[in-house]
Amino acid sequence: MPIYEYQANDDAHACNRCKNGFEHLHRTTEAPLTQCPECGALVHKLISAPSVGSSASGLDDRAKNAGFHKLKKLGKGEYEKQY
Repeated sequence: MPIYEYQANDDAHACNRCKNGFEHLHRTTEAPLTQCPECGALVHKLISAPSVGSSASGLDDRAKNAGFHKLKKLGKGEYEKQY
């Protein structure tokens, strides 16, 4: 399930939680929140950067041990094998 970020529409009618923004976990099939769960103020969903990059899970090591290869793009049509 993805984590969505929300923030209050109007800071004057918001609690500290929704004034500063908060995260909410729900299914993609569920409708987005329209009100803060704590104070009931109107909120909107923020567009946030996806979490992409290296992970602490050791994915590269596990992929290498499983026989996969990692390629780095050097230029147009040119790649370098990293492992």
